[in-house]
Amino acid sequence: MLKRIVQLFIVMTGGTIGYLYMPELFSMMGVSWQSWIQSGAGAIVGALILFLLTFWVVDYIVDFLRWVEDALVRAPVADLLFGSLGLIVGLIIAYLVNNLLQDIDIKVVSQILPIFITFLLGYFGFQVGFKRKDEFLNLFARKDKKGLEDDASAQAVDEALIPKEKILDTSVIIDGRIADICETHFLEGTIVIPQFVLEELQHIADSSDGLKRNRGRRGLDILNRLQKDLPVKVEIYDGDFEEVQEVDSKLVKLAKVMDGIVVTNDFNLNKVCEFQNVQVLNINDLANAVKPVVLPGEEMTIQVIKDGKEQKQGIGYLDDGTMIVVEEGKDYIGKTIEVVVTSVLQTSAGRMIFARPKSLEKAL
Repeated sequence: MLKRIVQLFIVMTGGTIGYLYMPELFSMMGVSWQSWIQSGAGAIVGALILFLLTFWVVDYIVDFLRWVEDALVRAPVADLLFGSLGLIVGLIIAYLVNNLLQDIDIKVVSQILPIFITFLLGYFGFQVGFKRKDEFLNLFARKDKKGLEDDASAQAVDEALIPKEKILDTSVIIDGRIADICETHFLEGTIVIPQFVLEELQHIADSSDGLKRNRGRRGLDILNRLQKDLPVKVEIYDGDFEEVQEVDSKLVKLAKVMDGIVVTNDFNLNKVCEFQNVQVLNINDLANAVKPVVLPGEEMTIQVIKDGKEQKQGIGYLDDGTMIVVEEGKDYIGKTIEVVVTSVLQTSAGRMIFARPKSLEKAL
């Protein structure tokens, strides 16, 4: 159907061109037909010439139109809206500028230059509206908040109590503990899943590596659980930041635009967010915070299962996975012994306990 429409348009265009310009060509060739015969013949010749050309170009035109159609269908509504608004503004500015150029008695300036100005300003207007839509949306949101603050009836509302959007990164989705945290109502507000995070998760799930594939599928299962089984509001953010390549950088920029909070268990992303003054919730920090507190001097019983990196060190683990480094513990590998805690190292990457065998402490 689309191919027929394109062919009909080309034929009508050829007929129109032939009707307008063929009579002059006939006159130059010395043909002395009546004007209406020349116009009719010109329309037929022009339509026929362009109709023959359609056999070579119509397929390319149809493919291009279908590509444009698919791109417009896949594009988010916000992209289309702000891109169209930017295009309209650019065309209005071009119209005003071209009106000024019409007073200049130079054909190049008054006839040809307006075409380029219209195209360029329309293009720039569309690009500005399309690529800066997130900033415009955030600007409108800030104005709405400011209006509420200025309203006397809204002065009693404490904005600090309004939960911000929580933006999940890929690692925290694959980790899976986010679902249990939401189920216990410790995480408030809307859960935001960016489209570029979904794409990365799907890419991991389609990996040829078995371990990566299983991790990706686990992440998709967690998302389905969040959306269907848990009492939290989940939204998909369809926008993207094409000028930014790394997913972590996109998350930081999205958090700035939405004034949201990044939820992760990635130590490096945690540091980047802190450096750029973006609020971040680290699942590992939460897990470490709820672990039992261990103080230097306390005694505990552990099994030394392997040797450590340093000489004569032994390694053991608590039930919650906390690693215990036992000084002078290499000789106790495979044995269950009592140890005395000497120090505790706490970081966002986890907690590490240093201890010595109790028998050695007594000897000292």
